[in-house]
Amino acid sequence: MSEPTLDIRCIDLFCGAGGLTYGLQKQGINVVAGIDVEESCRHPFEFNNAAKFIKEDVTKISGKQLNEFFKGCDVKVLAGGAPCQPFSTYSQRYDVLSSPRWGLLYQFARLVKETQPDIVAMENVPSVAKHSVFDDFAASLEGHGYFVHRSVIDCTKYGLPQTRKRMILLASQLGEVDVVPASAGGTSTVRDAIFSLPRIKHGESNSTDPLHVASKLSPINFERIRASRPGGTWRDWPDKLVAECHKKDTGRTYPGVYGRMSWDQPSPTLTTQYYGFGNGRFGHPEQDRAISLREGAILQGFPLSYSFVPEDSRIHFKALGKLIGNAVPVTLGEVVGKSINQHVETASKQQNQTEGGVYGARNNLVA
Repeated sequence: MSEPTLDIRCIDLFCGAGGLTYGLQKQGINVVAGIDVEESCRHPFEFNNAAKFIKEDVTKISGKQLNEFFKGCDVKVLAGGAPCQPFSTYSQRYDVLSSPRWGLLYQFARLVKETQPDIVAMENVPSVAKHSVFDDFAASLEGHGYFVHRSVIDCTKYGLPQTRKRMILLASQLGEVDVVPASAGGTSTVRDAIFSLPRIKHGESNSTDPLHVASKLSPINFERIRASRPGGTWRDWPDKLVAECHKKDTGRTYPGVYGRMSWDQPSPTLTTQYYGFGNGRFGHPEQDRAISLREGAILQGFPLSYSFVPEDSRIHFKALGKLIGNAVPVTLGEVVGKSINQHVETASKQQNQTEGGVYGARNNLVA
């Protein structure tokens, strides 16, 4: 007779639009709640996921509150991706040390101490490892008896049609833990992701999907995108179209703006302003416009059906671009979910061999 399925229950801190949660749930991890300070996250999180949204600052959340959601489960998982802007390479050009977001990993560590989850999962930009707060976070986990694994993964290796590298930290009280390896197969491309979407012009939206909407181009930018080729740069344009700032020595080193994506390559890393043609290589490979909000969401791994705003709500480019660009890619959530499932299965088998069954030794497995 096979063992019954373990009740693995997860809470998603800094849940955003629900990308991590959606990926975890695709792998069978029961995400019961998500916490975020932004009210705009409520609809996408709750509408697309069978989980409760809690609008709250994590500094005001207690472990006792979280443990109410974990009551009766077999394995507790605390997961989340603290806002990455303070740790990004781009942000290092600015004085961000005073930002309260630097302390969010310490709040994460506090909640780990107060809830004592069996497994902790955290994702962020690779450059987070350069900062002492990340080392402090890992050291705190190790000090509480967790086995800690950290590695930078290339999301394209796992099927995300977007060039995106992320730091994943997994920690477990059940034993050594690791990230599942990428399976063999070709890289997913922009063509694979968005080629079949209906054609739209700049400044227009699709009649059946309001999120498939492209920002309006100025006359000069319309000329520029028409002069752009997939994978090319503004250096391909006639001189009359080149911006004055790019003609200066200080601007010549930034060819990655005002560019089109290439059909048969992954997209560049999406930012919170990916909907703007001049904000990066965010031009559609073929149509004379920037990619739409929906196309960006799909490149983040969200399905076409994922709802980000209530029906008939007004589309705000800046707010939705930020929400989608900041999201944890769904594919990354799946990687974390697979890794947790594989780890728990391994721990269960080890307990079966040494203690006569995981359910007969429940306290040993999830003490």
